[in-house]
Amino acid sequence: MSLKTLMRAVILTGHGGLEKLEYREDWPIPAPRAGEVLIEVGACGLNNADINTRTAWYSKRVTDGITPTTGSAGFAEAQFDAGSWGSSAISFPLIQGSDVAGRIAAVGDGVGSTRIGERVIVDPWLLGSGDWMNPSSAVYFGSECNGGFSEFTTVRSENALRVDCDLSDAQLATFPCAYATAENLVARTGLRPAETVVIAGASGGVGTAAIQLCRLRGARIIAIASRSKSSVLRKLGADAVIDRETAEMSEAIRTAAGGDVDVALDVVGGRIFHHLVRALRQGGRYSSSGAISGPVVDFDLRQLIYKDLQLTGATIVPPGTARRLVDLIERGLLRPLLAAEYTLPDLAKAQQAFMEKLHVGNIVVTV
Repeated sequence: MSLKTLMRAVILTGHGGLEKLEYREDWPIPAPRAGEVLIEVGACGLNNADINTRTAWYSKRVTDGITPTTGSAGFAEAQFDAGSWGSSAISFPLIQGSDVAGRIAAVGDGVGSTRIGERVIVDPWLLGSGDWMNPSSAVYFGSECNGGFSEFTTVRSENALRVDCDLSDAQLATFPCAYATAENLVARTGLRPAETVVIAGASGGVGTAAIQLCRLRGARIIAIASRSKSSVLRKLGADAVIDRETAEMSEAIRTAAGGDVDVALDVVGGRIFHHLVRALRQGGRYSSSGAISGPVVDFDLRQLIYKDLQLTGATIVPPGTARRLVDLIERGLLRPLLAAEYTLPDLAKAQQAFMEKLHVGNIVVTV
């Protein structure tokens, strides 16, 4: 590590629009505390949590989805004292960015110096001991603490996962949030070989990760995405792709599946929710990790009751998930979908492109 004390970083100064992202070249380099490591960031990927946190979309008063307009300007009705995923207040200034790939530059007390120089990715869930699903002790990297949209960042040593592969830092930065979220999303349904799964929002980071993880489980996959992205998703492993603008979506799903489906995975919400539930077989399973098209839906409970459905949310990722994903990465069983690269000063432009949803896979900021 060099002897410099200041670094480049993008600072989130408060909830609101893109103007709340401030590029700085004079931000102090953090010092690793006991049990922590200092990472020199090579790249940091974008995800929906960055937009949701900046705009305080998580607060209950916001009922609309994230669009290029709302995501750029923010929400006037947002409750700033409940702006995090756990409905608590965010401390500003904050460095966002959960999807870090880089190298360990220094270590804090209690961490062996042999770790210096290791190539790592960050497991963004800093879970507490005991009940790991207790939200009061589940810290998310880049939300309740500073993340990776900077030259250097610190994190608990156990959350800096060594990775040995030939992928670039930008490619590695497509994995942490999207693939861990997708793995949790799939696991919550107990997807089994030969079952049919429909994936909404299939072209995004979580969606493309879910396609690969469902393929590894031997499932038949129906993807919902823009028509223009069909060929890419088929090459990735989707057996069928349905245009997201299809009016009679539930019927289109059944036609593609040859009947009702076993599992539905959703990061979209909004109008698609009803179609996914209607397409499920008796005893089918639905799992959601996002609602970018709208968090508030009308729901007929008879669909749940008399079809014996299982509906689950998927947010806090179980411990050990990220380490299993690193193993799959090192074995070459997961493919990074790097849609675009931006430089750190252009983070606002990267977020705008992310919200346009014209890409397939993940957008990454290289540092």
